Amino acid sequence: MNETNSNPNTGFNPCERTSWKQLEQDAELAKNRHLKTYFAQNSNRCSALRFNAAGINADLSRNHIDESILAHLIALAEDAGMSQRIEALFSGKPVNFTEHRAALHMALRGPWGLEAQQLDVDNCLQHMQRISEQLNHGQWLGFSQQAITDVVNIGIGGSDLGPRMVVEALQPFQQPGITVHFVANIDPSDLQQTLAGLNRETTLFIVASKSWSTLETLTNARAAKKWLSQGAAAQTDLSNHFIAISARPDRCAEFGIAAANILPMWDWVGGRFSLWSAVGLSIAIATGFDNFRALLNGARAMDEHFSSAPLANNLPVILSMLEIWYVNFWGSSSSAVLPYDHNLRLLPDHLQQLIMESNGKQVSQDGKPLPYATSPVIWGAAGSNGQHSFHQLLHQGTQLIPVDFILPLSSHSNAEQHLHLVANCLAQAEALMDGQDQATARAALIEAGTAPDEADRMAAHRAIPGNRPSTIITMTELNPST
Repeated sequence: MNETNSNPNTGFNPCERTSWKQLEQDAELAKNRHLKTYFAQNSNRCSALRFNAAGINADLSRNHIDESILAHLIALAEDAGMSQRIEALFSGKPVNFTEHRAALHMALRGPWGLEAQQLDVDNCLQHMQRISEQLNHGQWLGFSQQAITDVVNIGIGGSDLGPRMVVEALQPFQQPGITVHFVANIDPSDLQQTLAGLNRETTLFIVASKSWSTLETLTNARAAKKWLSQGAAAQTDLSNHFIAISARPDRCAEFGIAAANILPMWDWVGGRFSLWSAVGLSIAIATGFDNFRALLNGARAMDEHFSSAPLANNLPVILSMLEIWYVNFWGSSSSAVLPYDHNLRLLPDHLQQLIMESNGKQVSQDGKPLPYATSPVIWGAAGSNGQHSFHQLLHQGTQLIPVDFILPLSSHSNAEQHLHLVANCLAQAEALMDGQDQATARAALIEAGTAPDEADRMAAHRAIPGNRPSTIITMTELNPST
């Protein structure tokens, strides 16, 4: 295999393959078939279209597929060399061919990559553990010898979205005595509002920039340094108030950050996957290092599944092929991700970067225009808030928008109230599929006391077409490993 191009299918056009043409035929037939028909014809549909891996369960039964269509989607994945690409990814081949780099973020949490890379990761994790435990135990002191109480992570893109999302998601696991904040926007209001109420003597900044030249991050870092120096006497040592995460330790030193406070970034880790790296230091501080380890172990379990499971039972592969099915064969231009857990409200933001930055391409690896769609627009918000805003479009709009419901089955707070949230989520999935015809809508209006003439007029506006696809992704609880 060419060491500067690990794609086994350069010049490959899936639209010309028999598997693609078969899926075109499948889609024509499926568009004339209601989801409820699939259930009526197959009593085992739920079990046949339920998949699980690493504590994550996915119910695909409310999608416009059956076992035959799913097999054809897997055939397309096989035609595209999916198994070989997975192997190339995990073996450290330069799959990032434009930069001639590996994409080995899996090595941050498992036994992949070269021995030297694993040694670097182990050393970095030990460094992160020392820092986070000193902070959590009140042993990291500021310039006035007071313990640090607030940590501000300054970064943007992958240095912000991932760790911010995880810190929010793991609120029930937050360590006492220290609060983690995030600043990303170059708009000065972001930093100014974050610093309002913070004490200079007990505030630590983590500055994350691979190149140490990111405009937004460096501008905010300089402003933070100025703010900090305004509360200290001249010549005061501020070194314990800054930690850097970067691939350019020389530039970090020029900024004034002590060598002991600089953690590495590597060119084999893409920014959008960096929450598992030293960029996750804010997570380790917020939740404790043991919970950060659990986060890594949970991701490793999914890595092991993805790298070894047959394509037909491979959950990440199946979900990705389902996305291809809707974007290319149903003309869906967007996909909604609706986490029914308040702490997961930032998940759609993080997924936007993971999916749209990865797949937002218009040419193939050999530079030719692509004849197919590469990605939907990813969007969403926490349930049940969305039920009172955009769900109207999901149920009654003219666009087909596949929905992924993310549902932890238990709560760290009020268990009884959480049951209402679970019921709301399941009811939304059912309503998207079942809908409500005009006759049923009219009957409901009459039963509610509406005059017959008015019920006739309103029935069309109350009708819901149904037949809208959704996937329910569940886990027993939201914790570091899930």
